[in-house]
Amino acid sequence: MELKKPWIPGQARNDDTQAFVVLYWQRRHESRNGNRNRKEIASMKIAELKTPAFLVDLPKLKTNIRRMQERAVEQGVRLRPHVKTHKTAEIARLQVSDKASGITVSTLAEAHFFQKAGFDDITYAFPITPNKLDEAADLTRRLAHFHILIDQLATARAVETYGRDNHVCFSVLLKVDCGYHRAGVDPASPESIQLVDEIQSSRHMRFSGILTHAGHSYRCRNRKEVMAVARQERDVMVAFAARLKQSGIGCETVSVGSTPTAVHAPGWRGVTEIRPGNYAFFDKFQADIGSCRLGEAAATVLTTVAAHYPQHNQLLIDAGALALSKDPGAVHIDDRVVYGAVRGHPGLRLFSISQEHGLINSEAPIAFNDFPVGSLMQIIPNHSCLTAALFDRYHVVEENRVINEWRPMRGW
Repeated sequence: MELKKPWIPGQARNDDTQAFVVLYWQRRHESRNGNRNRKEIASMKIAELKTPAFLVDLPKLKTNIRRMQERAVEQGVRLRPHVKTHKTAEIARLQVSDKASGITVSTLAEAHFFQKAGFDDITYAFPITPNKLDEAADLTRRLAHFHILIDQLATARAVETYGRDNHVCFSVLLKVDCGYHRAGVDPASPESIQLVDEIQSSRHMRFSGILTHAGHSYRCRNRKEVMAVARQERDVMVAFAARLKQSGIGCETVSVGSTPTAVHAPGWRGVTEIRPGNYAFFDKFQADIGSCRLGEAAATVLTTVAAHYPQHNQLLIDAGALALSKDPGAVHIDDRVVYGAVRGHPGLRLFSISQEHGLINSEAPIAFNDFPVGSLMQIIPNHSCLTAALFDRYHVVEENRVINEWRPMRGW
């Protein structure tokens, strides 16, 4: 294959460029890790892996996915999982069903990747910017359903102009602020209704509904507080949909989503779909705020004990910031920062990390004989989405065996 020039922002990606991106990551993977075939991978034990390594516990992953699917069915809402957590076609295929085949992405590169993998109903859950309209138009033509987000009048007018000049009609969801205050229109403002009027009156935009994200659920301390945010998320969106209806505007989609609220919401009457993402892996942060038990986390980082420092009551491991991220975790609950939980050893604290170094201590004297130099540990990350993004492959494991290897996509 002749390698083409890399894609330049503002240009539509074509098949040759997509092939270039795929080949680049394949060659990078092979150069760093060797070219092992599936049979060799399936015969490995976890203890044979080079560390640090990202592990996905397949039974736990499937259990987490099944429970969320069951919850959506019980509550009568569509599940449109956010695949930014893992960015793999293999996990996304486990998350969707015949009745709910849509997914959510956070980058246009993800949208292209999953389109190539056979997914045909995708929501791009970041407010569109004018310099990305070429790509959005390409995806609109390729997919059965591709939805973009708008929360600015200036953006709506840019989309209208682009659509008119390029003969394309975009499916648009209005991003609504339900209390997180990161992005979205104020649902109480008359200007929000006016923005929907502008979208609906366009010949090059189709108003498909409203969407929000209750990210402030991550500031909660317990299940009761999360349930309160979930009610707020639902009530704000249902009330805004009712206001639109009173103004003569239909609202096909009422979309909400965060893992904490999806786990604990008392009900979704008036909501049509939910978009959790982290639930597939879970992590220490989710356990700390009550979304799951720590033992339900499906993603861990395998690391090796590199040294003992008895004089400091410390262990050194080979997993640092480039294997775990520097997310400090739920510091609003406990301000003693740790960078993950040592699986099976709650008394150990991963209290310090630099680029490749991790330091573990304990309030009690460490039994160093239990953790000999060269032995392995698994770290449950604070934020599995960020940690997963640091690895170019996931080792899929069951008990102590490696049964597969999945390669996530990368890029924007």
